[in-house]
Amino acid sequence: MLVSGRVAQFVMLLVLCAAVVLFIERARRGKLPWIRKVTGLDAIGEAVGRATEMGRPVICSHGIATMRESTYGPQTIAGMAVLSYVARLCAKYGTRLIVPVRQVEVHPIACELVRTAYVAEGKPELYKEEDIRFLSPFQFGYSAGYIGIMDREKVAANIMVGAYWAEALQLCEAGFRVGAIQVGGTAMTAQLPFFITAADYCLIGEEIYAAGAYLSKDPLQLGTVAGQDIGKFVCTALIIIGVIVLLATGKNWISIWLGL
Repeated sequence: MLVSGRVAQFVMLLVLCAAVVLFIERARRGKLPWIRKVTGLDAIGEAVGRATEMGRPVICSHGIATMRESTYGPQTIAGMAVLSYVARLCAKYGTRLIVPVRQVEVHPIACELVRTAYVAEGKPELYKEEDIRFLSPFQFGYSAGYIGIMDREKVAANIMVGAYWAEALQLCEAGFRVGAIQVGGTAMTAQLPFFITAADYCLIGEEIYAAGAYLSKDPLQLGTVAGQDIGKFVCTALIIIGVIVLLATGKNWISIWLGL
């Protein structure tokens, strides 16, 4: 008997979970899944290296959203993953890292991430908590403080990954004025045109969520990304089959089957 409605959705969920578990286990055994090259993420190492050569600091932000919101929180978490990677590079090369923070609740997390990165690289003495700067809870107070830091410190690299709103273009313009290499990434569709236009490299939408796995090469994260891709392939196949069936029969059987 053909199952439908919530039962069909539950079966799809089980398939997705099974795919994630399968790819995680394969990754743990050394069979890492292939992830396409993301130029913007590769450019982060270049940006930190350039800052090191010039003897100027790196500024890295994780957006202005909290970590509690279901819509924007994942973008902040993605930005934190990038921050952890950047912090390790800065610790490794002895480059000063400045982290601007808007949300009070995110500040201690950012401090701990950066401190852990410096400890992991064996250079805890280079960690400076005063460079993890809480600027303002207000959007444009934060952007004004951010711009001031870039102007005063003459940063050589500006890395922005997370949820951004109207301040996105302001920050990119300030980075351009001081001659910084800029990597911007967000899932906010209204701000992507600004990053594409004003930043040197841009991460678009889902690329920021894969950033942690791409940069860390952690088997658990890589397996999760690969397993989720299976879900995307299944959804794409259902859309194609649904269109064909709808054109042939005039009825949307796929939606009926899924109880949509």
